[in-house]
Amino acid sequence: MPHLLHIDASIQGERSVSRKLTARAVAAWRAAHPAGTVTYRDLGRTPLPHFDQEGGLARMVPPEQHTPAQEASWRLTEQLIGEVRQADTIVLGLPLYNYGAPSTVKSWVDHLIAPGLSYDPATGEGLLGGRDFLVLASRGGGYGAGTPREGWDHAEPWLPHGLSMTGLQPRFITAELTLSYVTPAMAELIPLADKSLATAQQEIDGLWTPAAVA
Repeated sequence: MPHLLHIDASIQGERSVSRKLTARAVAAWRAAHPAGTVTYRDLGRTPLPHFDQEGGLARMVPPEQHTPAQEASWRLTEQLIGEVRQADTIVLGLPLYNYGAPSTVKSWVDHLIAPGLSYDPATGEGLLGGRDFLVLASRGGGYGAGTPREGWDHAEPWLPHGLSMTGLQPRFITAELTLSYVTPAMAELIPLADKSLATAQQEIDGLWTPAAVA
């Protein structure tokens, strides 16, 4: 049975563009997989604990030597990697905060880097590959070639590198200039924002073929 892992990260609630995009993608996926199941994780509302001195070294210490805090951290890692393993498709909403990924997404990635669970420590082989990993990104500004802030988006380039040990290979659909709708100084960019959003929506709508009605 097809299974999708849906992850949101925005703290913007109903105003979030990335949440709207992931919801659209999940609806399209459900239409194409009516018997499929979905697991949902909301990093924006329920953030994962960041690594700290108490439990963060759990992935570097043999399980039999874990302290209680390290054991708890390791069990969370097992749960998160288990969610990925169960999924054929992953949909992640990735907003851009201060030119980088939300720290909650970084924490999720940190938990996914675990020897024996997401990669083989002997060979370095990633153990989570073979899944369709769709990242729906939103950016308040424009960071493309020739723009004043070209290269300032440090979220999209980082994610494939951060996950490279696991075998996961994200592909991106991005809507940009989203701040133009709420920032008077950017109002002249609204037509470009509309075009970017419409293109992203069109790409999402073409991802999966709806199941035929008997």
